[in-house]
This record gives sequence, structure tokens and C-alpha cells, in this order.
Amino acid sequence: MKQYILCTLLMAFFIVNLSFSGNIKGNVKAKGVKHSGNAVVYIAEIPGKKFEPPKEHAKMDQKNLTFIPHVLPLLAGTTIDFLNSDDVLHNVFSPEKCAEKFNLGSWPKGQSRSYKFEKLGCTPVLLCNVHPEMEAYVVTLQNPYYAISSKEGAYVIKDVPAGKYTLKIWHEKLKGEEKDLTVPDSGEVEVNFEIKK
Repeated sequence: MKQYILCTLLMAFFIVNLSFSGNIKGNVKAKGVKHSGNAVVYIAEIPGKKFEPPKEHAKMDQKNLTFIPHVLPLLAGTTIDFLNSDDVLHNVFSPEKCAEKFNLGSWPKGQSRSYKFEKLGCTPVLLCNVHPEMEAYVVTLQNPYYAISSKEGAYVIKDVPAGKYTLKIWHEKLKGEEKDLTVPDSGEVEVNFEIKK
């Protein structure tokens, strides 16, 4: 009898704690630019949940006079380590108020410097005062349910908790309308975007 009760309680526990999730996939069509990549598609908010930033720092490299990656979405409160992989000095700064107009100074190959992006909804441009042609972007988000579109425009956001959400899109030059959607308990839902100036 005790074993039966124990099994029943365990089954009830697993049923209550069973999470249902689905995927969001789609395509981004960008007008007026070379390709449809580097658009950030993300769930605007998951109400009632607080997502802690990862303890492990995000990485952004400076290689061949380019920031890699060009666009880096992350949870608000995440720290980025900026590595210099070039044989020349590099610098990282942002003129944006939401990023406290930070300037990390300059440092040589093999070294890195860090900055924590605290403010939710901040999308600062990152620049190098040694090489004015270099730029990148950070997009600070409320939750980890986001994706970056490929050059062909494809994106997938995996394992999203079932529910109703607003899906938004960010691009450094173009704009697109937000979309409401319902994520199923399993399977996937398709949402496509068109972005333009």
C-alpha cells in the first residue's frame, strides 16, 4: 500500500511539474539592405518571471578589424568580455546613455576587458575609437527566448513555454511590426516578418 501511495504521489509530482513548450520559427524579409541577417527576433516579455543573467560572461571578439559577432542579444545584467585578437590596439566604447556612455580604453592583442549591460531594452552601438569603421550592437532583453536571423532570413526560437506572447523584431537600420502569437504545448508555430526603413 505504501508503495502504491508513493508511486501515486510521484506521478502527481511529475504531471504538475511537466513543462510544455514549442518552437517559434519563421523568416525575415529585409528590404533595402544587402541581406536579411542580423535581425533579432524575441519574445517581448514573459510576465511574472524573472530571468537571472548567466554567471558565464558573453564574448565579443575584435578580429580583422571587425566586431564578432556584429549583433549580440543577451539578458539584461549580462557581462560581455571584449577580446582583442588583432595585432593592433583596439578600444570599445558606446556613446549611448542607456549604456552609461562607457569607454573601456585601449588594449593589445590577447587581452580582454569587460562591461556589464544592466539596462533592459538598451540597444547600444559599440564603436572603436582607433578604427572608426568598426561597429557592433548589443540588444538587452527580459528573457532568453530570442534568435538572430541568418543572411537568408531564417530563425528559430526553441523550447518556448506554451502561452500567448508578443513577438518583436529589432534591426540596426530597419523596422518591423510586432506580432501576437500562441505557442503550442508541443510542435511549432510560424511567424514571418517584413522589415523596411
